[in-house]
Amino acid sequence: MRTMTFRTLWLAALFAASAAAQDVGAPVVAEGVVPDQATKSQILDRLREVYGAERVVDRIQVESIPTPPNWGDYVSNMIGPGLRRVSGGALEVNGQAVRITGDVVNEAQRQQVASELSLASSSRYTVTNSLGTGGSGQGLLDATLGDRIIEFESGSATLTAVGRGILDEMAGGLREIGDARVQIVGHTDNVGARQANVALSQARALAVRDYLVGQEIAVENLSVLGVGPDDPIADNDTDEGRARNRRIQFRVL
Repeated sequence: MRTMTFRTLWLAALFAASAAAQDVGAPVVAEGVVPDQATKSQILDRLREVYGAERVVDRIQVESIPTPPNWGDYVSNMIGPGLRRVSGGALEVNGQAVRITGDVVNEAQRQQVASELSLASSSRYTVTNSLGTGGSGQGLLDATLGDRIIEFESGSATLTAVGRGILDEMAGGLREIGDARVQIVGHTDNVGARQANVALSQARALAVRDYLVGQEIAVENLSVLGVGPDDPIADNDTDEGRARNRRIQFRVL
C-alpha cells in the first residue's frame, strides 16, 4: 500500500495499493488538510461509497486554508470507481495540481484513468499521469465487480439474470487483462452441512467458469476452487452477513 494524500495544498488518501487478492480489503487511508468540516465529510463520504465504509480510515485535518472555487466538489468527483483499477498507487491533489501514481494493467487503462480524472475536474486543473503498466489486473477485476454479488438461484448453481449480467461485465475485464490466469473462488455461508456447502461453492465456481468460456474467455486461463463456508468476510449470524458470504471471488494468479 501507498499513501494517497488529499490536501489543499496537499489533500491525500491512501487506497488499497496491493494487487494481491488477499489485500483487496486493505485500509483506504484519507489524510491531509481541508478547509472545513463539510469538505471533509464530502470527501470521506465519497471514499466510503467507492471503497466501502469499513475500509476507510480518516486522518484528514480541518484548518482555515484557502482553496480554489468548488475545490471539494472537484476532489470528490475525482474519487471514482476507476481508481480501483490502480494498484500500488496514490492520488495527490495539491490545489489545482493533480498527480496519480501506481500501476494499471495496460496503456489503455493508463490513459483511461487519467482521462477520467481530467473530466471529473475542470480545465483549470492539471493532471500528471505517473501511472505505470505493471499491474496484475486484480485492481481492474475488483473495480468491475465492485461490491456486487454474483447471484444464483437459491440452493443451486444456476445463475440468475442479474448474475449473468455481472459476468458479462467481468468478461470484458478479463479480456482487458489478456492472458493472465484467474482463479474463480466460490464461497457460501455456514448454513447447513459443511461438505454440502463446499460442493455447492465448487459447482457455482464451475458455472461461472462455463459462462465466461461461453463469452469467449479462454478456458485454460480459468481455474476454479470451492471453499464453502471456510473464508467468510462477514458475520454469519445476520442475514446481511450471510448474503455477503455467498459470493464469487476472482483472484489473479
